[in-house]
Amino acid sequence: MAQLLELSTFSSDSGNLTVFEKIIPGAIKRAFYIYGADDCVRAGHRHHKTWNALICLNGSCRVYVNDGQTDEHIWLDKPHKCLILEPKDWHFMDNFSEGSILLVLSNEVYDKADYIYEKYENA
Repeated sequence: MAQLLELSTFSSDSGNLTVFEKIIPGAIKRAFYIYGADDCVRAGHRHHKTWNALICLNGSCRVYVNDGQTDEHIWLDKPHKCLILEPKDWHFMDNFSEGSILLVLSNEVYDKADYIYEKYENA
């Protein structure tokens, strides 16, 4: 099931430094960000092999996750919160606040064949 982590953050008079390392298996092979999605629903899939890490760098969004047994809604509303999605986690994002920026880091490059769009029975 998806796991919400609090990333290590170091604060000083000159600002904050948040570190992302050793969080998903393997190396980060793909990074992308979603913005301007204020009234949209994004994703609606799971993967065969890709792990994703989601961090809302600005603003907030809600992530629905279902692993075939459990489902839940998770809010990403601070840049030190990181949601780890395993390949089995069917998910979508919605309720993007105005000006939100959602960063996604993946351990695989884009491969259309890796996407599974069918929902679990209880999704």
